[in-house]
Amino acid sequence: MPTEHPLIASAERMVRLQLRTRDIVDDRVLDAMSRVPRESFVPTGSRAKAYDDSPLPIGHRQTISQPYMVAFMTQALALRGPERVLEVGTGSGYQTAVLAELCRQVFSVERIPELAATALRAVADLGYCNVTIRVGDGSAGWPEEAPFDRILVGAAAPAVPPVLGDQLADNGILVVPVGDWRGTQVVVLVRRTGRVLSVEQTIGCRFVPLIGTGGFPPAG
Repeated sequence: MPTEHPLIASAERMVRLQLRTRDIVDDRVLDAMSRVPRESFVPTGSRAKAYDDSPLPIGHRQTISQPYMVAFMTQALALRGPERVLEVGTGSGYQTAVLAELCRQVFSVERIPELAATALRAVADLGYCNVTIRVGDGSAGWPEEAPFDRILVGAAAPAVPPVLGDQLADNGILVVPVGDWRGTQVVVLVRRTGRVLSVEQTIGCRFVPLIGTGGFPPAG
């Protein structure tokens, strides 16, 4: 039998032990997270920890999210394939790549130019052609490309940013961490039906702050 590549084995072990044993049941999400090499999105010195059940620093006071949280938020989007997705906070690009496996097009906004460049390089090196990344205030969305079938926010907002709700298509879903970035936060699921937005709180979480017009002000 051929020897199993250690990094592929690590990804599959992550899915088996960290995701399947919890409440991640969407097979498309599980398959995507088996395919995306998380080690490609972390600094070289952290690659031995790439599949740990925890977030990891990626510089600029930002992190790559815990695999379980990536899976939970992705599963909450209920992606089936044809969707156009807005991601707020590209960060490392790992969540971006997972989304790219599951939808038609990803539009991702990152406020830190260095992270945007690194993420773009990582997703391009892996061959994803359905991702567009730009530098800007993600809390303001991407008006030129709206509406979006799904929106995922990778940082904690003080409340659901109204502008993102406005950019959500009918029958769309928005997933966003909400709360004090230094304390209690919860992943909030927003569904749009016509002009009505319904809001559901799900699990507790811990994210870096969303900085921008729809988030927190920059640290003084």
